[in-house]
Formats: sequence, structure tokens, C-alpha cells
Amino acid sequence: MHEGISIHLAPLALGTIAGVEFTNTLFTALVVSVLLVVFAFFAGRKLKLKPSKFQIVIESLIMLPYQFAKDTLENDKVTERIYPLLLTLFLFVLCVNWFGLLPFVAAVGTTGMVHGEPMLIPFFYPVSTDLNFTLALAIIAFVAIEFFGIAALGVWKYGGKFITFASPLAFITGVIELISEVARIITFSFRLFGNIFAGKVLILVIMFFVPLFLPIPFLAFEVFVGFIQAVIFALLTLFFVKIAITSHEEGHDEHAEASGEVTPHSVPA
Repeated sequence: MHEGISIHLAPLALGTIAGVEFTNTLFTALVVSVLLVVFAFFAGRKLKLKPSKFQIVIESLIMLPYQFAKDTLENDKVTERIYPLLLTLFLFVLCVNWFGLLPFVAAVGTTGMVHGEPMLIPFFYPVSTDLNFTLALAIIAFVAIEFFGIAALGVWKYGGKFITFASPLAFITGVIELISEVARIITFSFRLFGNIFAGKVLILVIMFFVPLFLPIPFLAFEVFVGFIQAVIFALLTLFFVKIAITSHEEGHDEHAEASGEVTPHSVPA
């Protein structure tokens, strides 16, 4: 057994269920999910008309982002439907990122064979370092974006943003937009995965060479990075939904209004 730093891109399996590997990142994600559900249950079971200080804090943390989403989307119906997903994505990404910084994560586990060598297989592992997790979140966000785009504009009008034969230039532009739309799955997943994985490697290296007090500022920085990555993931989903529910005609009218141009829609009858 070699001593030193061990870094794996792929998560380690704790066992198998029905022939499918049960990884430590999946176990960690399930634990965080249960903790969030328990917290939501106890936080919401004793709501009062005269709120306590704790209830005021919780309501403020929920309503302030809701107002921001409402102002961004400028559509009350879409905001009411998309906001629970946005808040869930933010809280889940934030909690798994912060949970991955706890001292016992990647330190407590069982000994197993990895590539023919005995090695510690931790029960808990930073979830966002698993590309399967970030890819799953990216697919959820992508499906939500397309769903709300189609629901707001209709299938044909939304599809017309990508496939149009109005002119050769419009057709090429639409194809480029279609490619960029699908590429969001990659950018969503790799942005979160890359930042969290890089932070994990940095902390491991620092703790291996200077294990006392030097890692503390970097751990504090990773707490900030975990928060920022959660905010970015939720904000990008929000902004892409805004783009999806806005037709090209509306976008052109807004641009013309901002630049002071006169369009047929802006001329009074």
C-alpha cells in the first residue's frame, strides 16, 4: 500500500444493489437530501401569523430571491412554477458543496480493493466531484428550460427560434443557437464539476504538505466557492429560462425600445 495523495476522477463503490454500483457520492447525496427534507419539515411545521425571528429569517431568504426571479422573468405564472426548482437546485448544490468540506468526509470509511490495491473507501465523498451528479443536474436544468420555453411560446414558435428558413443567415444563426442550447448541458456540468474538483485537489495537496494551519484559509475560500457555484447554477438556469420564454420579436422590440428606434409594434394605432 503506497502512502501519499490518492485522487480519483471516478467515485468509489461502496457495494452493489441489483447489480448496480452504489457509490460513496450517491450515498452522500442521499444523506444530504434526507437532511434537507428533515430541516424543511421542522422549519415549516410551526409557522405562525406572528412570525418568530427564525421564521422571519427563513421567509426573507425565500422571498428576496423570489422577487428577484419575478423581476427577471417578468412573468408571474412562470415564476411561480420555476422558482421551487431554482431554490431546490441552489440549496442542494450549496449543501452538497459545504457537506463535502466537513472533516469526516473522505476520512471515514472501509478498506477495500481498488485497482488491485488495498485502499480506504470513504463512506462520504464530495458529491460535485462526481461528473454523473453534475451531469444529472445539468440535464434537469436543461429539460426545465426547454419545457418552460415550449409552454410559454408553443412548440412551433419555440422551434422557430432554432429552425427557420426566412433567409440563409437566419437559418445558420438558428442552427448555431440550437448547438449552443444543447451545449449548455456540457457547460452546466463541467463548470460545477471543475471548480469543486479543483478545490478538492488543492486542499488535499496543501494538507499533505502543510497539515496544520495553512489549509484553514483555503477551506474558508472553498466555503465561498461552494456558495458561488450554487448561486451561478441557479442564476444561469433562471437567465436561460428568461431567454427561452422570450420570442425573437419581443427581444427585437426591447432592443429597439432601449435604443429609441420606432417599430411597427410601438406605433400607436
